[in-house]
Amino acid sequence: MFTRFIERPVLSTVISVMIVILGILAYIALPITRYPNIAPPTVVVSANYSGANADVVLRNVVIPLEQQINGVEGMTYMTSTATNNGTASITVFFDIDTNPDINAVNVQNRVQLATSQLPATVIQSGITVAKSQSSFLLFFAMKSDNPDFDLTFLSNYAKINIVPTIQRINGVGTVNVFGAGDYAMRIWLKPDVMAIYGLTPDDVSKALAEQNVDAAPGSFGENSTQVFQYNIQYSGRLTNSAEFGDIVMRSTKDGQLLRLKDIATIELGALSYASTQSTDGKPATVIAVSQTAGSNAQTIVNETIKTLDLASLTFPKGISYISLFNVNDFLSASISKVVETLLIAYILVFLVVLLFLQDLRSTIIPAVSIIVSIIGTFAFLTLFGFTINLLTLFALVLAIGIVVDDPIVVVEAIHSKLDEGYTSAKKAAIDTMDSLSSTIIAITLVMAAVFVPVSFIGGSSGVFFKQFGLTLASSIIISAVNSLTLSPALCALFLKTHKEEHEKRKSFLAKFTVGFNTGFDTLKHKYQQS
Repeated sequence: MFTRFIERPVLSTVISVMIVILGILAYIALPITRYPNIAPPTVVVSANYSGANADVVLRNVVIPLEQQINGVEGMTYMTSTATNNGTASITVFFDIDTNPDINAVNVQNRVQLATSQLPATVIQSGITVAKSQSSFLLFFAMKSDNPDFDLTFLSNYAKINIVPTIQRINGVGTVNVFGAGDYAMRIWLKPDVMAIYGLTPDDVSKALAEQNVDAAPGSFGENSTQVFQYNIQYSGRLTNSAEFGDIVMRSTKDGQLLRLKDIATIELGALSYASTQSTDGKPATVIAVSQTAGSNAQTIVNETIKTLDLASLTFPKGISYISLFNVNDFLSASISKVVETLLIAYILVFLVVLLFLQDLRSTIIPAVSIIVSIIGTFAFLTLFGFTINLLTLFALVLAIGIVVDDPIVVVEAIHSKLDEGYTSAKKAAIDTMDSLSSTIIAITLVMAAVFVPVSFIGGSSGVFFKQFGLTLASSIIISAVNSLTLSPALCALFLKTHKEEHEKRKSFLAKFTVGFNTGFDTLKHKYQQS
């Protein structure tokens, strides 16, 4: 059956070339990561109950949400936190094999069921349901040497000018800004003045709700005989501290007004003062970039750095950015070491094969088979949805010593036929493959049977075993295909009958054996005398 590939060497060559081309194309498209993605998908539910302490948030927000979310399809467990600044966060963890997008939709549906049990303030503020990334690729800080630009300005500048640009990079998942948050109108009440007028914080809240609203005032002249119709213009929500200060809290019969600015200090400040950040002693906001599943971490980091370099040209005077953590530093170092080991392993295997075969023509055939098997394995990585990471590269390092077995068996068997007196390398290759093809298939099945079962291990550890085992099994299968097609065809083309060289080889081996035995006897004699 497989003798056809010997008689048609072009067909054998085309098969191997196609395997190499598919492997190269897959290598170009494959994402590069340090490790496989073993973190379970998570969905984070965030809510804000302004003014409430942790105990109130727990009873009125966290517990109703947990009761509805608990038991959502694919969920393993969940954790929740409630803080004294009114924020609530619930993190839902799912099985590693579940779809993150479907998980977010399922959680969102459960959250909608809980809205009737939540305070109106929480619903008005909004409940956020978002997929959470398990790790970040890049941390960088934007710092200010200019005293005019504080932490709040930096946070808002980053959200407006930097974050949208980074989010447009292909493969970027989330971009988190850690800082003071958005600008907010801060109303610092004066308790002593409010006590004089008999006012409470609730009175201030009601005044804000009544006088700081958007409305649709309509128009004049809709149902009349007039020629013109006029839309009523309304300023809507207040926009600066002066407008907020003019909010009327109370009026008297004689026309005197008590305004908000009389009982409070109003300023445009930060949404939260819970934390402060600095880099090199200067105010700084930290920005973290994460990736989506299956994206190329190395490319994302490089594109983000290019985007920041370009954006830094238009930064206000005194603002600069500094990289705090870059996964490429670890990724490049780790990958380069494994690639270096891969090349060293290939060279060592080549030299060992050359040493024992003592024929450059015969050595080239297994060397070509190794290249085809290793490069072709990348096509299987794409098929399985794997990435180029330390586990798959380590499997390729180990595969170098395994995939060379089949072509060596073929070359040695054909050499044996030539030693028996065959005068044609093609005839020797055909007779060899008639009896050897089933052996190669059996060897392949046995070797694959060793590594394939580990791919059925579940959980996070199973991800490591799966990528390692299937990568090795793929390279072994490609090696078997190559040994049944290209290797015997190359043997038929390259190997020559050379009785004289065979005699020289036998003479060399005989001389080597005599010299080795003589040296060994000499060392043995000296050792016994000592």
